[in-house]
Amino acid sequence: MKAIVLAGGAGSRLYPLTQVSSKQLQAVFDKPMIYYPLTVLLASGVREFCLIATPHDLPRYQSLLGDGSQWGVAIQYREQPRPEGIAQAFLIAADFVGSDDVILMLGDNIFSGGDDFPRAVSSFTAGATIFAYHVKDPERYGVVEFDRTGKAISIEEKPQHPKSSYAVPGVYVYDNSVLDIAKAVKPSIRGELEITDINLEYLRLGKLQVRRLSRGFAWLDAGTSTALHEASSYIEAIERRQGVKIGCPEEAALVRGFLSIAQFETLIERMPACEYSDYLRGVADEWHRLQEDKQ
Repeated sequence: MKAIVLAGGAGSRLYPLTQVSSKQLQAVFDKPMIYYPLTVLLASGVREFCLIATPHDLPRYQSLLGDGSQWGVAIQYREQPRPEGIAQAFLIAADFVGSDDVILMLGDNIFSGGDDFPRAVSSFTAGATIFAYHVKDPERYGVVEFDRTGKAISIEEKPQHPKSSYAVPGVYVYDNSVLDIAKAVKPSIRGELEITDINLEYLRLGKLQVRRLSRGFAWLDAGTSTALHEASSYIEAIERRQGVKIGCPEEAALVRGFLSIAQFETLIERMPACEYSDYLRGVADEWHRLQEDKQ
């Protein structure tokens, strides 16, 4: 399974912050926003990534993330000259996907809690899997409608009159046929290649699975300055309460076995003295303690 992380777009709703750096590089509490989706994907076992961004912003992502080897993964990069819809990601990264299955995740989606995504990835065999999350303002999103048995029967993109309160978050798991489906998608009245049209095609074929995200799972939208502040406050509150970090790719790589403890500690030594490196040292100390308990 490979992963595409879409970090393009103008981020106009975050103006003037996005005059300084792109939306997905904004700070969400103590980490760049892009760390959060990457951590979810690492925790799901993904090791091959393609990050898509504007030509202007791409060098900044490359400077921040490098080739991914520091986390035991591989990251490639592709340019999105113009934002022409989420489904455009499959046209841009088709050569990266090759013959593999693929996860597409939006770079401004922040998730916390549960193991819904790792379980979905590990159990995926074919077709498409998307997710549903109960919100109070579904008209802002793609909305999925269920019948009485819980089966998905329709999906609409930002409907004026939503048929349910279940929005589709920006995580999509597809088999390789998504590349051909994406090629056939036509621009919507908004002039964009809509991801909803891809999902509707899988639904028409009877190959779409919709998994409702469990209670206690949090999906944060950081698309406006107010939402960005609220997301930061939420992350800070959870981390202070629980003593664990959300969106920490180094820790996810260690837990997944992508890094040995020696590589993990070498990585920490390269970091400056700060709260983030202090936390990672605590993770290393706990790892050693658990190993001693096993002996």
